[in-house]
Amino acid sequence: MAEVITMPRLSDTMTEGKVAKWHKKVGDKVKEGDILAEIETDKAVQDFESEIEGTLLYVGVEEGAAAAVDSVLAIIGNEGEDISGLTGGAAAPSAGSEETKSEEQPKAEAVEAASAEVPAGVEVITMPRLSDTMTEGKVAKWHKNVGDTVKEGDLLAEIETDKAVQDFESEFNGVLLKQGVEEGNGAPVDSVLAIIGPAGTDVSAVGAPKAAAPVSEKPAEQKTEAKTEEEAAPAANTSSSDRVAISPLAKKMAQDKGVDINAVQGSGENGRIVKKDIENYQPAAKPAASAPAAGAAAQVAVSFVQGEDTETPNSQVRNVIAKRLSESKFSAPHYYLMVEINMDKAIEARKEINSIPDTKISFNDMIIKATAIALRKHPQVNSSWAGDKIIHRGNINVGVAVAIPDGLVVPVLKNTDQMSYTQISAAVKDMASRAKNKGLKANEMEGSTFSISNLGMFGIETFTSIINQPNSAILSVGAIIEKPIVKDGQIVVGNTMKLSLACDHRVVDGATGAQFLQTLRTYLENPLTLLL
Repeated sequence: MAEVITMPRLSDTMTEGKVAKWHKKVGDKVKEGDILAEIETDKAVQDFESEIEGTLLYVGVEEGAAAAVDSVLAIIGNEGEDISGLTGGAAAPSAGSEETKSEEQPKAEAVEAASAEVPAGVEVITMPRLSDTMTEGKVAKWHKNVGDTVKEGDLLAEIETDKAVQDFESEFNGVLLKQGVEEGNGAPVDSVLAIIGPAGTDVSAVGAPKAAAPVSEKPAEQKTEAKTEEEAAPAANTSSSDRVAISPLAKKMAQDKGVDINAVQGSGENGRIVKKDIENYQPAAKPAASAPAAGAAAQVAVSFVQGEDTETPNSQVRNVIAKRLSESKFSAPHYYLMVEINMDKAIEARKEINSIPDTKISFNDMIIKATAIALRKHPQVNSSWAGDKIIHRGNINVGVAVAIPDGLVVPVLKNTDQMSYTQISAAVKDMASRAKNKGLKANEMEGSTFSISNLGMFGIETFTSIINQPNSAILSVGAIIEKPIVKDGQIVVGNTMKLSLACDHRVVDGATGAQFLQTLRTYLENPLTLLL
């Protein structure tokens, strides 16, 4: 009997999926475990395997098209079996309920005008949703010009999302007939990004994007300024070219094998990493990672001119930071707990650890490790508010705030409690370095269960932070200060550090937050307790 396979929900924020590629076509035999298709979610492209055996009788979503979660993706059954009762009526993906149609209608409107008169063989590429919070994207750089030949897997453009700049690859072969968004401009998700098709095809009748929002209210002035900046400082674009060129298949294989693609030498066109490079890769011994520059990036420097007001257009990152922090501050009832910690023993422990060859850890690494272990004992602090319930997270994923020229990003250390000092140190240095070059992937900034912000490097003794939703708490770390302290009834010179814990009172009560800070203080004042 034929089985209906629906569009799977491959992430907690996924509402629809796009079929990036079919690995089977109608009439092909399918075995359990065979890769049926590659599904593009709101976060990544994932292989989708068949759980049943039979013949692929029906494809409900064409390659390159999207469909809502739980709509019909495919039908598998016996060869020649009649499936007319399954493909008609409500079972068909295009014949969803009126409610579903009304929800999908706004998304369809963005490309409806463009697709109404699309010539044969022409593909309309829309602005992709590259993160769960992305509502519009900005074209940081075009890698193909109108008239250029484009192959599947070629790097088409660099898209700046609300979190990072990501490479966007073509899924089609042909000639780039139209750029729907100018370099440096933004456009809403699902609006027309580009048009690819046979050379010489007239696409003038194909509609332009609904809204390619300029970054400033004075587009002409801005373009002139942008051009001048590019000519004066060509190094501004170097970070884009530093990102790794890799085929989608090779990227997937590298993720599965845990291969660092930054260490792989590509043998493809222009040094592009391809499948055989990952298959043949042999890891080499790595030198110790260099420490990131102290005083990591504050906001972009602004020149002061007496008597003259100037404007800086907001980047996608800063707009989203403003939106999300406002939502957090005004929706979550914040309260703050502060504690002062004696760091004398932590200083001694760090010296001993760093005396080991090829080992260098920071106080920040020690705080991250101690925090992760403390969260094990206080799971309520590692929880999230979800309206009618509280979600107690099963993993401890610590987000570490990193300042970049555009604002602030929070790379996430997954399963931090299971990492060693050296692993934490290497991961933080790597992600902080790539964050400043906008080289972080979206999935490296998702899934945090607790966050840490450290301004001690700037000499700040104490401060409070806004909770990074959906976390229920964030730890603010101040500088280590040498000052007189009372010890055993005597005034002596000591080294102290102040911590501030901002808590969401809906999830973390005052006593719970205080107990967490007591445990964290014990670990930092007696580092050997981390080994118990």
